[in-house]
Amino acid sequence: MVCSDQPNTLGRPASISVVVPVYNSEQTLSDLVTRIDESLTMVAECFELIMVNDGSHDRSWDVICELSVQHSWIKGINLMRNYGQHNALLAGIRQARGEIIVTMDDDLQNPPEEIPRLLEKLAEGYDVVYGVPQCEQHGLWRDKASQITKLALQGAMGAETARHVSAFRVFRAQVREAFVDYSGPFVSIDVLLTWGTARFTSVLVRHDVRQVGVSNYTFRKLVVHALNMMTGFSVLPLQIASWMGFAFTAFGMLVLLYVIGRFILEGGSVPGFPFLASIVALFSGAQLFALGIFGEYLARMYFRTMERPAYVVRESVQGMQE
Repeated sequence: MVCSDQPNTLGRPASISVVVPVYNSEQTLSDLVTRIDESLTMVAECFELIMVNDGSHDRSWDVICELSVQHSWIKGINLMRNYGQHNALLAGIRQARGEIIVTMDDDLQNPPEEIPRLLEKLAEGYDVVYGVPQCEQHGLWRDKASQITKLALQGAMGAETARHVSAFRVFRAQVREAFVDYSGPFVSIDVLLTWGTARFTSVLVRHDVRQVGVSNYTFRKLVVHALNMMTGFSVLPLQIASWMGFAFTAFGMLVLLYVIGRFILEGGSVPGFPFLASIVALFSGAQLFALGIFGEYLARMYFRTMERPAYVVRESVQGMQE
C-alpha cells in the first residue's frame, strides 16, 4: 500500500483497496494500473491494488508479477484454477487492507476515473455504492442474460437494489465482516453484501467500449450464475413450487366440479382418455418441476457437506515496500 505525502485537508479516505479479478487480460493490465494510480493519488491518503489471476491461459500472471515489481502498492494473487469472477473477488476482498474497497473489471470498460464519483456518494452515509453504466456496451444476448441475472438477484437483494447491481462497486470494509467466514463453493458478492448492510445506492458512470478481446461472460454462463444465485441464496424457487402446488390443487378442484356438474346437468361423464391424459400430463409436469427444484437445493446442501472451497491460492506476490 502506497501513501501520499500530501496532507489530508479535503476529507479524503484514509485508505482504499482496489480488487480486480483477472482472466486473460495481459494486454490491458498495464494501462489499468496507470489509470488507477492517476485516479487514486488525489482522492486517497493510501491505496493498494489487488489483482487476482483466475486461471488465465495467457501471460496475465507474468504481467501481474512484473507490475508488482515496478509498483510497491500492487499485490497479486494466483489461484489454482478458474473459479469464477465472484470467487476471485472474494479472495481479493479478504486480502484487502483499506477501509474502503473498490471492485472493478479488468477490461477497462469500468473507467478508473469514475472511482471518485463513487467515493463522493459513499461519503453521504451509504455502505455500498454501485456504478451503473449510462449506456452498456454489450451485445444483445449479453444484455438479456444480465437482465435474467438481475431478476434472480431480486429474491435475495430486493427489486430496487438488484436493478442497479454492477461489477463496478465501492463499499466499506466493515461490511466484509458479515461474510468473512463464508465457505460455500457458490459465491455472489452482491448477495453477500446484503448480509452486512441495507444502505445501498448507485450513481451513473461512463461505460467504455471493450478495446481488446471479447467478454468471458457468455449467455449460458450468466444464466447458470443466475440459477446458482436463486438456489444458493434465496428460497424463491421453493416458494414458486409451493404456489404451483396450491394453484394446481385449485385447478384440480375446478376440474372435479366441472365433471360433477356435467354429470348432474347432462347425465353423462366427460369423454375419457384425451381429457384424462391431458390432466395427468399437466399434474405430472408440475410435480416433476417441483421435484427438480427440491433436487437443486439438495445438491447445494450436498456440496456444502463436501466442504468444497470457494477458491485455492497457488501463490501470491507483493510489491517491494518503499
